Amino acid sequence: MKLLYSLLFMLICGHAFAQNTILQGKVLDASDNFSLPGATLRLEEGNRHTVSDQTGSFEFLNVPRGTYTLSVNYMGYQLYKQQITTGNNQQPIVVLLQPASQSMEAIAVLGDMAKGQAKALNQQKNNSNITNIISSDQVGRFPDQNIGDALKRVPGITMQNDQGEARNIIVRGLSPELNSVTINGDRIPSAEGDNRNVQMDLIPSDMISTVEVNKTLTPDMDADAIGGSVNLITRATPNGQRISATLSGGYAPIRGKGVYNGALVYGNRFANNKLGIVASGTFQSQNFGSDNIEATWKNDGGRIDMSEMDIRKYDVQRIRRSVSIASDYEFDARNRIEFNAIYNWRDDRENRYRTRYTDLEWNETNQNYNGRIRRETKGGLGRNPNDNTRFEQQRVMNFSLRGEHLLAPTLDFDWAASYSKALEDRPLERLIQFQQDNVALTQDLSDPNHPFIPDNYRDYSKFTLQQLTQKSDYTSEDEFGFKANVRFPFSVIPEQKGRIRVGTRLRLKNKMRENNYFTYKPTTPFGGMNNLPLVDWAGENYGPGSQYVPGSFVDKQFLGSLDLNNPALFTESAKLEEFLALNYSAKETIFANYIRWDQNFTERTSMIVGARMEYTRINYTGNYVQSEEELLGQVNNKNSYLNILPSISFKHDVTNDFILRAAITTGLARPNYYALAPFVSTIPDEQSIEAGNPNLKATYATNFDFMAENYFQNVGLVSGGVFYKRLKNFIYNYSDPNYNREKFAGDFPNVENPIPADNNLPWNFLQARNGESVDVYGLEVAFQRQLDFLPGKFLKGFGIYTNYTFTKSVAKGITNEDGEERTGLGLPRTAPHMFNGSLSWENNRFSARLSANFAAAYLDGIGETAFDDPYYDKQFFLDANASFKITPKLRVFAEANNLTNQPLRYYQGSQERMMQLEYYRARYTMGLKFDL
Repeated sequence: MKLLYSLLFMLICGHAFAQNTILQGKVLDASDNFSLPGATLRLEEGNRHTVSDQTGSFEFLNVPRGTYTLSVNYMGYQLYKQQITTGNNQQPIVVLLQPASQSMEAIAVLGDMAKGQAKALNQQKNNSNITNIISSDQVGRFPDQNIGDALKRVPGITMQNDQGEARNIIVRGLSPELNSVTINGDRIPSAEGDNRNVQMDLIPSDMISTVEVNKTLTPDMDADAIGGSVNLITRATPNGQRISATLSGGYAPIRGKGVYNGALVYGNRFANNKLGIVASGTFQSQNFGSDNIEATWKNDGGRIDMSEMDIRKYDVQRIRRSVSIASDYEFDARNRIEFNAIYNWRDDRENRYRTRYTDLEWNETNQNYNGRIRRETKGGLGRNPNDNTRFEQQRVMNFSLRGEHLLAPTLDFDWAASYSKALEDRPLERLIQFQQDNVALTQDLSDPNHPFIPDNYRDYSKFTLQQLTQKSDYTSEDEFGFKANVRFPFSVIPEQKGRIRVGTRLRLKNKMRENNYFTYKPTTPFGGMNNLPLVDWAGENYGPGSQYVPGSFVDKQFLGSLDLNNPALFTESAKLEEFLALNYSAKETIFANYIRWDQNFTERTSMIVGARMEYTRINYTGNYVQSEEELLGQVNNKNSYLNILPSISFKHDVTNDFILRAAITTGLARPNYYALAPFVSTIPDEQSIEAGNPNLKATYATNFDFMAENYFQNVGLVSGGVFYKRLKNFIYNYSDPNYNREKFAGDFPNVENPIPADNNLPWNFLQARNGESVDVYGLEVAFQRQLDFLPGKFLKGFGIYTNYTFTKSVAKGITNEDGEERTGLGLPRTAPHMFNGSLSWENNRFSARLSANFAAAYLDGIGETAFDDPYYDKQFFLDANASFKITPKLRVFAEANNLTNQPLRYYQGSQERMMQLEYYRARYTMGLKFDL
């Protein structure tokens, strides 16, 4: 590696003394002075070309002094040509592009929707790798409040929902832990305790300027993104004063309460345009909820029925806030620094009321089921911040400082330092549960989508206290990152463009989870549930059906008012098995170097080849829990590994608008944090063991991609492509219901065996393990275009945006408890069919869009047997929005989400065995937007 850097240094020095210059500038929209990223710029003499960046800026390195014709091509805008003469002290060039127009009688092609598509498609067209891009203008034309809902419009992406909002991202059928999410190129930590997933519903869509989904990686990108890397780009500083404000209100019918939103953006340039600043903030508050039923199924000698069933009612208040600031300072034409900061925090206050029928056993004599009924209220401490609710606070923040420097006409140097942190805090969450034993019940399974247990047991005096608990959960992850890159011209083909980039990257990560859990017993028994303040929830308008009657529950205010810390009123006990094994700490150090060579073979054919080296060192500490009350000690594990990740990609412009792309790349996915933690948790009374696996290997993937794209100059795209991924050492959850002492000794030779020598009963064992391999393949097609070829002004206003993705996977190396391989399984969370479609219409003042999103059913996890495998059922969402310009700077808009009342549905093994059915109903919003 030292030899390589020495050679590169000599090449740099050799070029540094050439008597050439640098040509810089910025591409702007002449109508509004907004930056235009993704513009193609050419110096027609000498075959030099470049692409404008996110701020519209561009640069030509090592340009011989002379006279040139600069041409600028931008989809949806008129071709620009200007003659320039380079020399000493070359001043930046400002390129103002005019929107294309159809005819003297017609309006400009670029309406508001088309402008957003034009920005996105120009960047997508000129990117060196396979990407999909949506701009803030596009996001604003979809009725999406958070960035997760906006992402589900992208080809090959589906989202898993939580409380009716898109949370976890699945790219090309690959689960969230196989993808990465960044802000301005910096990794976002995870606020969840056991995985690396980034909560996409945490970030409001108003805060993001551009969403870039990279489906193939180049050597200068972090390698831990097998499915794809989603880069969220915040607002860049404007070219002049910008003021924008949004105020809206809405209605969530499921609880009959309001939705309130507001956003403000201000930006300007100061100090003779050297200093640019933009600040933005957004506030969203909504009161909603969900109606939910859940079931667990069993096969008892051929009798398939439920062993457990829940009826749940959730009430939720969600407050989402975000602030950001971006600034840049241009010392001179060759030196620029940039500071970005974004802070997102979300407060959820939730109450859950749950009726559970459990331990259901068939009584052959009475021809019914014997079981228990439990009634549970979940809330929290009565005072702030809980306010009698389960309070969850999630925060994600990112701060970065970057510099760009032109050290010589042939040498471009940039660097960046960043700090990111995510945390989730759930303080003083409370639960009270009452139970009635030995209840005779029946099961109505005539409708497999709505299994039902008739409940006529409303004598609450027979329900006695089963649980009274209070817990606090805290998880945090932070990451410090630094990277530096140099770029200089290097071509082995005369008169063709070539560039070499080399760089280094450091990431220091810390993750910890600290939970606790306590149970309480009143010194004076409560007696029956009827002795306490109750609230009743009937089944009218209940989402899954009015036959489900949640019934009565302890009032959340009574639960919140209990003085649990008063020993005269309650006896406290720590419930160690609920949190000791969950707590851990982790440190990861990732060091990377890369080399990337871009080479044009002809004016239309280019190649990127290179390799990335990533060295990972981990240090994890977990707990060894022998039983419910015994902590044997901490277990520490250290490990390190090195990955070499080569890649090569080609791009060929058949015409200026028809592009072919092909790539062979490699990537990896590190195991989830908790899966690596060296914990062992045994509960002898339940004959169960759960363990971490510090020997898990990172999943390594080789990816093959081919894509064909044809762009329309009047803003549009038709594309199609295929992909294939070979994943080695993929990770799945292993389950063995017949575990014994000998197996434990083989798996944990250095850990005290918790299974007694005279115990011959089977134990249940859970652990994450590496499978052998997975083959994933599929295809993507997309079409979007303004239908301006139709006759008449009305028909010309229509536009179509649609895409479809097919994915198939075959997994090998998944074994059961007997070591036998399970066949016919695919990779969990691989949706076979995904479809997006929208139909829009706009003129100078009015715009409207109807949008659809569909994902087919897919395997969500791997159970003990095929009967236990959980599946995520198909989903179809329909959304609508419209806006009207009252003045050129003021518009009124309306939005409607989930018009199909699509529930979240899981099933167990087969579609007729419903595991979860949760309804959210539609949401409606109306507001004003001011943009100066």
